[in-house]
Amino acid sequence: MDVNFKILGSSSSGNSSLLQVGDTKILIDAGLSGRKLQALLANESVAIEELDAVFLTHEHNDHSAGIRGLSRFQQLPVFANRDTIQAVQSKLPRRPNWKIFETGKPFEFKSFKIHPFSVPHDAYDPVGFYFQWGRGDLFDPLGSLAWVTDLGFVPTLVRERIRQAKILVVESNYCPQLLEADHKRPWSLKQRIRSRHGHLSNQSTFDLLNSYESPCWQEIFIMHLSKDCNDVNLVKNQFKKLNGQGNRFKTYVIDPNSAEAHQV
Repeated sequence: MDVNFKILGSSSSGNSSLLQVGDTKILIDAGLSGRKLQALLANESVAIEELDAVFLTHEHNDHSAGIRGLSRFQQLPVFANRDTIQAVQSKLPRRPNWKIFETGKPFEFKSFKIHPFSVPHDAYDPVGFYFQWGRGDLFDPLGSLAWVTDLGFVPTLVRERIRQAKILVVESNYCPQLLEADHKRPWSLKQRIRSRHGHLSNQSTFDLLNSYESPCWQEIFIMHLSKDCNDVNLVKNQFKKLNGQGNRFKTYVIDPNSAEAHQV
């Protein structure tokens, strides 16, 4: 089965990605306007009407802003847990085609088996996703993707999901020195970002990935970089050390301004 994964947006201004497995096309998060998502999908030769579903991690605007525009497409299922739905719906003029899942309880949708797992972040009930597909034979090999953004630390369950994934999408949000030097963010916001319910720093993400022996990864996408408190070249230089240990996976850093993938 053909697999295509493309990150459409990756920053505090908006996060979203397109995952295509065979004939199934889904969005993971929708943190860009409906109009912007429509244009970015058109670049991938995908119309919104062709999407099979949207999966939301949490209610923060940089992950859910596009639901307002997408709610016009009533045939499009939007999967989220109950707390996320309540938080997003309170800001919407119409009701999307919500589909409720329970955090921690696997479910199936078309060719996917989906495991939504809890992550520590300052939202109502934030989750990461672990997607599985394939029958495991020569013609339809097993595939998997873990989407792990917006978390202040990495609990044991999240570590296991990360290890198992063939495609890993993980945040590396900020450089501590650049965050400390930033004059636009008040001290309280800096504390929130650095907290156990905030975001992972470059060093935290590197230490996490560097701690694994024999992971299943084939590709790693480092995303959700802060536009002000991080730098693509800093992250590339940091994560070169991962690929320098004889690992066979490819690592990409996603530019927060363009969503371009820079290979490490």
